[in-house]
Amino acid sequence: MAQEIKGLDESISKLMEEWKVPGLSIAIVKDEEVTLSQGFGMRSRKDDLEVTPETLFAIGSCTKAFTALSMGILVDEGKVEWDKPVREYLPDFKMYDPYVTENMTPRDLLTHQAGLPRHDLLWSGSSLTRKELFDRLRYLEPSGGFRSFCQYQNLMYMTAGYLVGQVAGSTWEEFVQKRILNPLDMANTNFSVTKSQESSDFALPYAEVKAGVDEIPFKNIDAMGPAGSINSSVTDMVKWILLNLDNGKHGEEQIISEGSLNQLHSPQIVMQEPIKHEELLYSTYGMGWAILTYRGHHILSHGGGIDGFSAQVSLIPRENVGIVILTNMSSTSIPSIIAFNLYDRFLGLEQIPWNQRIKDEVAEAKKNAEEAKKKSEADRKTGTQPSHPLEDYTGTFQHPAYGTISIETEDDHLKMTYNSTPLPLEHYHYDTFQGKASLFSGGMKFTFSNDVQGNISSISAPLESAVKDMVFTRIQAD
Repeated sequence: MAQEIKGLDESISKLMEEWKVPGLSIAIVKDEEVTLSQGFGMRSRKDDLEVTPETLFAIGSCTKAFTALSMGILVDEGKVEWDKPVREYLPDFKMYDPYVTENMTPRDLLTHQAGLPRHDLLWSGSSLTRKELFDRLRYLEPSGGFRSFCQYQNLMYMTAGYLVGQVAGSTWEEFVQKRILNPLDMANTNFSVTKSQESSDFALPYAEVKAGVDEIPFKNIDAMGPAGSINSSVTDMVKWILLNLDNGKHGEEQIISEGSLNQLHSPQIVMQEPIKHEELLYSTYGMGWAILTYRGHHILSHGGGIDGFSAQVSLIPRENVGIVILTNMSSTSIPSIIAFNLYDRFLGLEQIPWNQRIKDEVAEAKKNAEEAKKKSEADRKTGTQPSHPLEDYTGTFQHPAYGTISIETEDDHLKMTYNSTPLPLEHYHYDTFQGKASLFSGGMKFTFSNDVQGNISSISAPLESAVKDMVFTRIQAD
């Protein structure tokens, strides 16, 4: 066993330096034994605090497997059926398309085939409750046919968690705590970054800003909890991995039946992604898990990313291996690089230079982004002016799902506020304005329209690129 992880410490430290990752924690399980549980780097640079195996990190979308497992427990108890309509459990459930409203099932919620694109800007930074987000689903335009192809979706997982809470007569958080975390003795795992900050050992979030790495604010996504709000340590996540490797059993207790767990771990829908590497053929999605064929071997995996954190949980079932990698860095590829390296090690295969491959892919993506930025500038009509004085563009504009956009003047420009996030706007051309650099919509363009009287009446905003622009209508002042 020591041979399989020989030199891993040095490799991880080198990768962290190269990818500018402040802190990382990793645990590896083989044949029900923890072979590695270790922290690297800093959980807090400003306080010079090191990462430990007990350090809490946001696990992001690795939460989805917990939501799927909670649904499976309810299936075991006969309280939910995978293929009965959601409306039998949530009578108020309503989607944009009436057919989808009547036929969506719990299985559909967990397998990304609702026909919806992400629509993430609806909830990101929003103060809406889970129920309020649920009530707005009916106004979200789909971008594909129901059950036609896989579109990764957070709002459907939020809905799945809401269903779990309603059927159980509690909340998703209470159900997961009572039925999963408590039996597994995952005592330090929680559901909110607010709770994490009460701990004595938690990681601060970081992101790359220009050439450096800075601490950023925690992102509270409590309302979207079932899609990605869990915070945990590798010490706790080892227990989660063991449950999944041991057919849903913890000690003598069967937390979920082997049959229901097999449903979560089995392919439900093909993920329509081009083959970029010959070692990775077509991937599928189960429920809360992506299912990969890696160099001819069966892998279960899921990544997780939220502002300031990136994570990866992987299982190699036939080798009885589990891996969890947690970091306090936004949008970093290092969990995937380490996971691929470990697959090669535990499968006894020649190691592939995944670090260089992924570095090249990231560089190509940055190049494409720069080219898109140049094209945007080339499309700009020079020498134009807004058709109204800036004050005429101010006011509050509303969309039935996405809520309100507020526009005000600040010095000699417009400033937009959406979901409590301010965004300075600069004139692009005619009545179109462009968001200045921002974590959520830098470069996004907002077009104002006039009514027949010539008054500014609406804003068109491309808040979801897979569908037509959202139209926010001006709210008349009292």
